[in-house]
Amino acid sequence: MPKKILVACFCALQSVSLASIAAEPVDDSVALLKLARSFEHGEGVARSSAEAIRLYCQGARSGDAEAMYRLGWMYAMGRGVQRDDPVAAYFFAKAAELGHTQSRNLLPRMGTTIADTPDCMRDPKELADGIDDFVYTSDAQRQLADLVKRLAIEYGVAPRLALTLARTESNFNPRAISVKNAQGLMQLIPETAVRFNVRKPLDPEQNVRGGLAYLRWLLAYFRGDVQLVAAAYNAGEGAVNRYLGIPPYPETRAYVKSILSGYKHETHPFDGSVTEPSPELPRIIRRMNRKGS
Repeated sequence: MPKKILVACFCALQSVSLASIAAEPVDDSVALLKLARSFEHGEGVARSSAEAIRLYCQGARSGDAEAMYRLGWMYAMGRGVQRDDPVAAYFFAKAAELGHTQSRNLLPRMGTTIADTPDCMRDPKELADGIDDFVYTSDAQRQLADLVKRLAIEYGVAPRLALTLARTESNFNPRAISVKNAQGLMQLIPETAVRFNVRKPLDPEQNVRGGLAYLRWLLAYFRGDVQLVAAAYNAGEGAVNRYLGIPPYPETRAYVKSILSGYKHETHPFDGSVTEPSPELPRIIRRMNRKGS
């Protein structure tokens, strides 16, 4: 069908869709959609259609009709992917089966061919942000990774960033204790544990919640700059402010490279209401820009 007609249909339905989301209680599915939309539209983060699709797929696998609709729309419009009406029809049909009105209205416009099950819908055990390329040495380790993944969405953190951090910090070992007394899966030092109300740092869920709360705070403090966030998680935000960027510690520099290598994005969506930005951020950005020029 002509793209202009489809755009008109979507625009007429978009306000209803967003209103229905806003009326729902805030839960994991809504947080996941918000994160995916940030990547789809480049809201506070570099646009990444691939990341948006991965996150929408996780929502779709869990039965979220809105995520299915968003996927159908991206494929119908060729938004960041090659246009594919049969694949769009697949997602619209799935959402329509769940009573999604917009999908039911758009489905007839996709033609009569519906694609087979797309790859991202085939394996419900995949990680929230794409193929599980982490290697786990035990079922217990995989279960802890699943805990990190589940809680990451709740805290508005991309699962892959949280998983990369947990892998780098402790290799998913909930009993890990460093020479500096950093503890648990997310390697919280005692001061950070107290700061984020973690009373039992060796309890996996409390530890992960504390680490994610700190990560969410750092993302807001450094306005989504992943390398600054990683440096601060390792060396403290005070050190990043003091050195106006990544501190010259070999351990911290190697740590930042490890996080960027695993997460593969230089920016991440953030919630500006969590905290004010670092007062040194303008100077840090200027210094980083001079280094990059």
